Amino acid sequence: MKGKNTTTQLDTNIFQVLLKPKSVTLGVPWYYALPFLLAWVVLFFGVVIPLFNVLPNGITMSEESLKPGEFVAERAQHLLYSFDRIGPKVVGSIANEVTTVAFLIDTVEHVRSEMRSDLYDIEVDVQQTSGSYMHWQMVNMYQSVQNVVVKLSTRSSNSSSYLLLNSHFDSKPSSSGSGDDGTMVVVMLEVLRQMAISSTVFEHPIVFLFNGAEENPLQASHGFITEHKWAPNCKALINLEVAGSGGRDLLFQSGPNHPWLMKYYNRHAKHPFATTMAEEIFQSGIVPSDTDFRNFRDYGQLPGLDIAQISNGYVYHTPFDNFKAVPRNSLQSTGENVLALVRAFSNATELYNTEEYSEGHSVFYDFLGLFLIYYTETTGIILNCCVAVISLVLVSISLWRIASNCLETQGQLFIWFLIILALQVTGLALSVALPLLMAVLFDAGNNSMSYFTNNWLVIGLYICPAVIGQVLPLTLYYTLKRNEKVSRVYFLHMSLHAHCVILAVIAIILTAISLRTPYLCMASMIFYATALFINLISTLHDRGLNWVLLVEAFQIMPFLYFCYLFHTFLVVFFPMMGRNGNSINPDLLIAILCAIGTFFAFGFVGPLINMFRWPKLILLGLGVVTFIFSMIAVSDVGFPYRSKTNPMRVNFLHTRRLFYEYNGSISLNDSGYYFDFQDRRLYYPLENSALDLNGLVNIKPECENKLMCGVPCFNHRWCKALKSSYWLPREENVVIPGSLSVQLLEKTILETGQSVRYEFEVSGPPHMSLYIQPLEGFEIENWSFIRNMLDNPEEYSSPYHIFISYGKDNTPLRFYIDYKGVNGDGNFNEPIFELGVAAHFISDEYERDSFGLQFISDFPDFVSVMEWPALYKRFVF
Repeated sequence: MKGKNTTTQLDTNIFQVLLKPKSVTLGVPWYYALPFLLAWVVLFFGVVIPLFNVLPNGITMSEESLKPGEFVAERAQHLLYSFDRIGPKVVGSIANEVTTVAFLIDTVEHVRSEMRSDLYDIEVDVQQTSGSYMHWQMVNMYQSVQNVVVKLSTRSSNSSSYLLLNSHFDSKPSSSGSGDDGTMVVVMLEVLRQMAISSTVFEHPIVFLFNGAEENPLQASHGFITEHKWAPNCKALINLEVAGSGGRDLLFQSGPNHPWLMKYYNRHAKHPFATTMAEEIFQSGIVPSDTDFRNFRDYGQLPGLDIAQISNGYVYHTPFDNFKAVPRNSLQSTGENVLALVRAFSNATELYNTEEYSEGHSVFYDFLGLFLIYYTETTGIILNCCVAVISLVLVSISLWRIASNCLETQGQLFIWFLIILALQVTGLALSVALPLLMAVLFDAGNNSMSYFTNNWLVIGLYICPAVIGQVLPLTLYYTLKRNEKVSRVYFLHMSLHAHCVILAVIAIILTAISLRTPYLCMASMIFYATALFINLISTLHDRGLNWVLLVEAFQIMPFLYFCYLFHTFLVVFFPMMGRNGNSINPDLLIAILCAIGTFFAFGFVGPLINMFRWPKLILLGLGVVTFIFSMIAVSDVGFPYRSKTNPMRVNFLHTRRLFYEYNGSISLNDSGYYFDFQDRRLYYPLENSALDLNGLVNIKPECENKLMCGVPCFNHRWCKALKSSYWLPREENVVIPGSLSVQLLEKTILETGQSVRYEFEVSGPPHMSLYIQPLEGFEIENWSFIRNMLDNPEEYSSPYHIFISYGKDNTPLRFYIDYKGVNGDGNFNEPIFELGVAAHFISDEYERDSFGLQFISDFPDFVSVMEWPALYKRFVF
């Protein structure tokens, strides 16, 4: 018996040695690592980039008879040419209030002449609207801004539910606005024409809103939704915007709480391009922009779709946003989408009672522009949780199988797995930390935004460090502490399992806090879990490295999607970093996007570097790539700006300042240039140019003793950045090309005897601001503006900013302010408050003086300036 037991034990040991994969000591030759990694790079450049940039061919007018009912890009392009020739369209200018309005009315009348008048009616209303509302930290007042509103309806329809289609025709100073938002204006005009000449009628009237004050910001849309006679009948919205010029149109906001909208988008959009993640990022406030969608949603409770072209954001709000920058194929792509959606929504039964279909948010995302996936938020919660649980179960089964086939007990193997999980978590932290470190180092060396023109630099600067950080802890552990009881193959298994567990935990946590973005985790897990399931039932799981082929084959689709998604975000954010202000290092955001994208795209790929021999050599190679790219980035190649294509943005005002004291004397009378630099590099790129910046100083010290730091900040965004703005004195007084009148009409002690009323009249250019600062011992009791600031002191504090603009009617503004003593017994014969009045002469119709023109011409050619004269008067009453 003793001899038999000895033989049995020997046979068992031999069986275990034979079962142990050879890869315990051997791996795949290291030179296969390069083609392994390059294969994924080829997938990105060979599949993702072409599909991201694909656009339909623009239909010409000569082809129209062969393609009846289709959007004709060439006709829209002709309209865009006429729109572009008008030039900049600033609110209050003749170009905006007269010329562009006439262009729109003439075009609509031309459509009327071609319309099937036996089937349709067209009504045109030019609305002049006035009002006010809170926009961020300022009261946003407007007077007689204009909307050109067109209603197209079927004669035989009795529906009182309208579809609203919106774009804006005004622009920023110096820009003709051919992209933002002329592209969408002409798309709407061609859609109007196609609907009006079609023999196929529709059920619900369509309101085409061409709004004339979006850049102010968002004033005309507020005026329409709160004042227009057709607004109460509008039940759904398609808002059309542009954040650049050309490319595809991204659906980045839907609803809220109306998933049926996405059902229609899914069925009818010819070129789907949408993601829930974009919606959550935009609504988080990271993006330094807003759209009219906000007003329609907040003031009209109007559900809808917010769609914008996103490519070539470098020309956004610059003189280079012109006709030449808008490709015909891009017009065709957007036009086909919008026309199909308008046809669908104008026949939607949901429009009769949209509240009946208010069922929560949607989760939506397209796959490489080929098709769209959407489902309700509730379905998303179920999917995220179910896929996470199933994945964890499959991982547990795999770990049990591994324990059964190696020399470790299940308990011991579980400890090993926890170690690997901890290493993966460490790798996740490093994959974020290393790119962030690169961002900090480049910023410290005044080399931020080196990727601004040469976007490919992020591959070496941020993506390679992210891959290194993700894999480094596991690689060091595998090579420094070899475990003879568990093969390297099984360690590779467990490293991928650990990544799956991390995804499951992230998905559950983010889902629990009501985010919809965890669909990314779900999409990644479902492909890995499917491959793992097949490997388990086919026994490939235990056949050396054979299981790797199946896992990686199943990773191709999620890899393509994640690269496509994060490439989209980088396309949006690269140019946006040139107008994100100078207070925050923009490289941090780019680094985080690259790190997160790498985490999802390479999560089940990166750890497999350890199946090759000498994995540390592979990581060293990635480190060398990072070093080479870093050297390129600090060379002239990394200089961010290029003339006309990738300009540096500089905003400044030719400013004249007059400060009046309580006794009427003038304490300050000077001129200078007030700079609101738009990116992190501030004025440093200008130092070696012909521009004379001697005397340029930061205005932060002035904020301690001057109202609004002593400068006429324009809107909320400018005022928010006051302490990082700059002032350059000039000897010659700025010649102000217009007038500003501020009159105290009456000072009255109110009946209570505890308050005093000041009544004013202010007249000036179409853009003005009031800054109101009560002095110590006094507070505002009431005023003629909306009371939001007064009623919510915890949210709004002085100095109070009142932004004022007008379109057609320049009637002077009359207002009053009531003050009282903080203790109820103020002395009203002493200084009570400061009043600042800023007049902005924005339009090109106002001339710049000769010194200002020379100053503008001294800027280097890689700079795009947005400038205008401004007069700032400060009074003490």
